[in-house]
Amino acid sequence: MTRAWRITTVTDAARARIAVARLAAACGVPTVARTRLATALSGQLRQCLTKGGTWLLTLEGSEDGEGAHGGPGELHVVVVPAPDGAAGESTPWTTAVPCHEPGRLSGPCPVPEDAAALSEGLLGADEDTSVVLEELAEQEGLVAFHREELHQTNQGVLALHAELDAAGRAQREAFAAERRARTEAENARRRLTFLADASAALTASLNHDEILRRLPELLVPRYADGVDVWLFDPEDGRPLPAAHPGAAVQAARTGRPQYAADHPGNLPGVEDRPPSALAPDRPLLCVPLLTPRRAPLGVLTLSPQGERWDPDDAVMLIELARRAGIALDNARRFEHNRDIAETLQRALLTELPSAPGVGLAARYLPATHGLNIGGDWYDAFLQRDGSLVTVIGDVTGHGLHAAVMMSQLRTALRAYAVDGDSPGRLLTRLHGYLRHLQPDLFATAVIARFHPDDRTLTWAAAGHPPPVLRLPDGGIRTLDAKPGAMLGIPLSQDIADHTERLAPGSTLALYTDGLVERRSRGIDPGIERLGTALASFDRAELDADLEDAADRVLQPLLSDSERDDDVCLLLCHLRG
Repeated sequence: MTRAWRITTVTDAARARIAVARLAAACGVPTVARTRLATALSGQLRQCLTKGGTWLLTLEGSEDGEGAHGGPGELHVVVVPAPDGAAGESTPWTTAVPCHEPGRLSGPCPVPEDAAALSEGLLGADEDTSVVLEELAEQEGLVAFHREELHQTNQGVLALHAELDAAGRAQREAFAAERRARTEAENARRRLTFLADASAALTASLNHDEILRRLPELLVPRYADGVDVWLFDPEDGRPLPAAHPGAAVQAARTGRPQYAADHPGNLPGVEDRPPSALAPDRPLLCVPLLTPRRAPLGVLTLSPQGERWDPDDAVMLIELARRAGIALDNARRFEHNRDIAETLQRALLTELPSAPGVGLAARYLPATHGLNIGGDWYDAFLQRDGSLVTVIGDVTGHGLHAAVMMSQLRTALRAYAVDGDSPGRLLTRLHGYLRHLQPDLFATAVIARFHPDDRTLTWAAAGHPPPVLRLPDGGIRTLDAKPGAMLGIPLSQDIADHTERLAPGSTLALYTDGLVERRSRGIDPGIERLGTALASFDRAELDADLEDAADRVLQPLLSDSERDDDVCLLLCHLRG
């Protein structure tokens, strides 16, 4: 269906526009599309009137009510110059709008002829524009609402970003604080571990010189660049200030740590002083070495690896110096007591007598580790009938107390021997004496008596390692007949005598457990090694130089010993 209008004047254009609008409404063209059509057509008609001539406006609709692509129907509007209108424009103008009922294009479309009705029609055509404006207002309201909603959303997103940023900063700060705390805890653990290990290394030794040697080894280069230990005169305990930094002298006088540098140290418990004239470019930390009674032993002077001391490191070093002072004091006391015990021990050991037909050689070696001095002893003396009594024993315990008890047992034994008792009887009487004198002290001993006439050996043992007898032909026998129990144990006992016929050239070895006993192997292998050493001599060697033989026996037996116990050896050689 096609509708057409010829347009020459403004009135023709107005009537055609009104007709197209009414037909579009009748065909079901949506309001917005109808308004767009009317607006576009008005603009085109205005151009046509400006150009002049006669124009032909055609309105066409699809017959079946469907578009070319199976969609809704369409109305096509075409404006072209009329064939006889002498219009200068030859290019047609066309547009299309969708419609639902294109079949109504064939219906009546009255267009008023008078001007008043035409104006009314034109004003009525603006109703579509009003509807569009209302829809536009609604859309603007929706746009404003969505704009506000978007603004609120943006504000929320910004607030969320701010919260996330703050949370991120807080998390980073927490992580940094955790790292700092972990680092501080690790440093504290490292210092405590070092302090424990260093303290164990210092207190493990009772050797004064070894402690002084270990101090620099522990501190350099881990905590100090240089270490100097200044010890006072052990006789009067007063510091000698010559050639020592002023801070060290002040630490010795006051008993308080001093820090000498061209800047304040701000170290806990440490007094600041000007830099030392002996080392003006090097900071010095001077810590007194004090005994538990706060008596000064010396001063430990340290120089840092860098420009300053870490305060926590300084606290740890001051504590280490305190423990080093205690270790040095213990070592000095130990060495003093050991020297006294060794001196007393050697003073109480017997000068061997000259016995006809019997050669004697004795050795006493104090322990080199620990305060294990004073318990071992040997003795040899002649009785009225000319018999030679030899003794070797070991008092439990060490130090001065053991040395004193050893001297008392030695004196008591000599007193009992005046009566001419046998070795077993002498040990029985010593057992009773020790029980009465020191109920909590014990001892072991072997007594061997050589009779000059019948060459008979009478011996008795009380809890002591058995004597080893070397026969003239080099054979070895261990005299391990049933011994008595240790002297001083809380029971009564009668210790038996044992006899052995000796041939000229025989050698009897009496010894203490320090010679043969090793913690890792026990005592039996050591006794076997002693027998092997005795068997290695020729009889002529024993006859000629028993002293040299004693030294040669000790050498192989003590080569693998740490000497943590006293050693006594008494060789008795029966000459031909």
